[in-house]
Amino acid sequence: METRDFLLEIGSEELPSAPLDAARAQLPKLVSAGLDEAGLAHGEIRVISSPRRLAALVADVAVRTEAQTQRFRGPKLAQAYGADGAPTRAAEGFARSKGVPVEELRVVESKGEKHVAVTVETPAKEATSLLGAIAETVIAQLSWPRSMRWGRTSERYCRPVRWILCLFGGEVIDASFAGIRSGRATWGHRVLAPGRHDVADPSEYLAVLESAYVLDHDARAERIRGQIAALEASQNLVVEAPASTFAEVVNLCEWPTVLAGRFDERFLAVPREIICEAMLSHQRCFPAFDAEGNLSRTFVMVSNGDPAKSEVIAQGNERVVRARLDDAAFFFEEDLKVSMEDWLEDLAQVTFQEKLGTLRQKVSRMEELAAACCRLAGEDDATVEEARRAAHLAKADLVSQAVVEFTSQQGVMGGHYARAAGESEDVALAVAEHYRPRFAGDDLPSGVVGSAVAVADKLDTICGMFAIDEPPTGSKDPFAQRRGAIGVIRLLERMPSVPLRALIDASLDLYRAQGLDFDQADVRRAVADFFIGRLQVMAREEGAQPDVVAAIAHTGVIDPAEFLSRVRALEAARAEREELMDDLAQAYLRATHLADPSLGLDVEREDLEEPELALLTATESAEAEVSAALAEGRFPDALAALAALRAPIDRFFEDVLVMDEDPALRTRRLVLLNRFAHPFEPVADFAALAKAPGA
Repeated sequence: METRDFLLEIGSEELPSAPLDAARAQLPKLVSAGLDEAGLAHGEIRVISSPRRLAALVADVAVRTEAQTQRFRGPKLAQAYGADGAPTRAAEGFARSKGVPVEELRVVESKGEKHVAVTVETPAKEATSLLGAIAETVIAQLSWPRSMRWGRTSERYCRPVRWILCLFGGEVIDASFAGIRSGRATWGHRVLAPGRHDVADPSEYLAVLESAYVLDHDARAERIRGQIAALEASQNLVVEAPASTFAEVVNLCEWPTVLAGRFDERFLAVPREIICEAMLSHQRCFPAFDAEGNLSRTFVMVSNGDPAKSEVIAQGNERVVRARLDDAAFFFEEDLKVSMEDWLEDLAQVTFQEKLGTLRQKVSRMEELAAACCRLAGEDDATVEEARRAAHLAKADLVSQAVVEFTSQQGVMGGHYARAAGESEDVALAVAEHYRPRFAGDDLPSGVVGSAVAVADKLDTICGMFAIDEPPTGSKDPFAQRRGAIGVIRLLERMPSVPLRALIDASLDLYRAQGLDFDQADVRRAVADFFIGRLQVMAREEGAQPDVVAAIAHTGVIDPAEFLSRVRALEAARAEREELMDDLAQAYLRATHLADPSLGLDVEREDLEEPELALLTATESAEAEVSAALAEGRFPDALAALAALRAPIDRFFEDVLVMDEDPALRTRRLVLLNRFAHPFEPVADFAALAKAPGA
């Protein structure tokens, strides 16, 4: 069938970056759905965007739909016509649903039953008669975080629509939205090629845009990266261009030109974090660093103006950046005039959570919890006190002027203020790093003091929210408890001697001492289950099999290092000795199905016969070896000890009738199975590892 390319471009005032990215993802789905629903075959859909336009270029759209002949079977004959032969409501409804007169119904027979049926002929439709409505629907269906109306129309879009370009091959498709009718014109760069630029055919669209100084999204990104790389090479610098800011800059220009600017040397005395933040977040300029990693006075901007005016554009940006850096320097200098202890008193007026009190109360709890974490880690008294001091100062910067202005620098600025106040480097570093890890893959605090404060901060929030019965639910997690739990797990992996249950108890004790009323046993159990859930997710993300993860979770172990090392060891053991582990799991499952826990574990050795005695001897040896191995963290050795039970249990089941008619024999053998299962329980739930028959 003959095909042509289809082009729809929506031109508007400048679109915000994040909504534009979201619309780029929506557009091909909407266009594809519209074409498919209309019955128009099509090829690849390419999205082209810039701040002032959003376009879909569709290859190989059929010039018409295919004619169709469809046969529909309706109600049974007896239901379709009455005794007088007149059509019933069922027949009339069926005909109406298919868009035909009731007189066109015919009787057909299928599998001995007669029904009414109809044949519907759908003629082919020209694409030109369908594409206009598709275009209008697509524009109207684009979803925006915020949309607006303008003029006297009722239609809504993210920004006022100024033109619509709609072509099918060389033919203009008639469409309209918000009073704007479609045509073949696009509009060029506001400065370099203002005004109308006609597009003769969709195949020429990208060339017309480029001639009008408009590049597509990917071309702009490539151009910016290339020019930054050239600047880095020429000036021996490394430009910091975070992905989020870079993506925003790409969406702020149509013909990008990378320029370098300079700021005053005096600003190098200000913490570089807020200097960089001021440039990145407020001005979308990229800081540059020298070969030693020191912040340089050079910064990089991306201009959307006339490249011939680059010097003037750079000077204008330098003036604006200077004003922003003046603000940052002022905030920092003013903050240095205030004692961190004064800020701590201000935290008493800042609510952490309505039911959990103020930030000052949170700081007090963090002090005790961080100290407890260090003690449990086996640190000396001096380190414990440093952890307490760092927790005391950790939240002070939240009311500083610099952090109020540059919120992403909380903690970091606190570290600078702590150093300026004469605190030790360990305390200052812990204050700066205690929010880590902030996201998946983020660095951990560099020292034990920072790790202890980070655990205290995150665990305090989790325990508090569970104590007031506000755990995360579905997508609702305003206090980032899931992320906090993953952070605690990663931190405690590095501190394997710290028992998580003890920290949970310590945290809940602090809330009780504060006067919060809750059932501590229930909350303790809920928090532990929450961490087990997070551990299972993390283990599966590492690639562990679900049944292995479930087997370890059943033991109730929640200490992260132990949980994850057990999972890895069990995975390795099954990979190396799959048949042995499967047989052992089946034997355990069989034993526990027969065993009767109410009978206890005591077996009189002198009453036993072979192979009962062999099984008891092997079980006693396994119990001792498992107990010692688990106490010393040698989980693979515990698995090896259990593996030694395979031969005696196999022989036992082959040679012994467990459910003997003699009650004494039956009881003795059931107790022996209780004893056999006992050393497995602290290691893993082997029943979870047992394959279904035939698997």
